[in-house]
Amino acid sequence: QVQLVESGGGLVQAGGSLRLSCLASGSTFSSYQVGWFRQGQGKEREFVASISWSGESTFYADSVKGRFTISRDNAKNTVYLQVDSLKLEDTAVYYCAAKYVGTVVLVTATSEFYDYWGQGTQVTVSS
Repeated sequence: QVQLVESGGGLVQAGGSLRLSCLASGSTFSSYQVGWFRQGQGKEREFVASISWSGESTFYADSVKGRFTISRDNAKNTVYLQVDSLKLEDTAVYYCAAKYVGTVVLVTATSEFYDYWGQGTQVTVSS
């Protein structure tokens, strides 16, 4: 079992950047695939990015491709989401999620795949 805590959100102007972090505890994090999702007010939760347990494979939603970068440091039990060139429509609560996969290399955009979720961190983009 793993516990996830997101941080790094905040208020930023359009065009700005943030680095979100997802810190894991309670298990061997290097055996988990991780995804980032977001949910804007009044909107459904949507996939943002996913990274395999080793970091060798990544996958992005079309809406963030080229602007967001997912990475991980298993020695620090942390997955990062670098968010650049932020737009008003990026305003949302951002959640990280994890799924135990052992050594299987996977990247998954389906929220139902993930077993563990953090509490979220708010990103607000202003004009």
